[in-house]
Amino acid sequence: MKPTGDDVVRHEVDPRDATAEHEALAVAGALFRSLGDPARLAILRHLCLGEHKVVELTAHLDLAQSTVSAHLACLRDCGLVTSRPEGRASMWSLTAAPQIVDVLGAAERLLAVTGESVALCPTYGAATAPTVHGRTAS
Repeated sequence: MKPTGDDVVRHEVDPRDATAEHEALAVAGALFRSLGDPARLAILRHLCLGEHKVVELTAHLDLAQSTVSAHLACLRDCGLVTSRPEGRASMWSLTAAPQIVDVLGAAERLLAVTGESVALCPTYGAATAPTVHGRTAS
């Protein structure tokens, strides 16, 4: 089914303003790049369940502490996660949990509709992507 005008995501930039449109799309592109790493997606999925310490994420994801910390820093810099001190550790959580859950859910629904054909993409497909759990991850 073809989307109608009501189905199109709206933003506050007039598409006739090429500079503003380009800037808005660049920001959206940065958001999607922040979600483009399997380890960062796995971290976000775990944080959808509630707050976690780095040590807990490290155990859940079978990744090095330095890897988890680097990905959390990226997600924090992108405004997707935040931390609060708890004793000598930090508790990490999502900054906008309902919206992040919505985006991840929408991605899963899109993958279901497309038959996960993106895995065959020569540029971004499974053969080119880092992975999590026993395989290399960035």
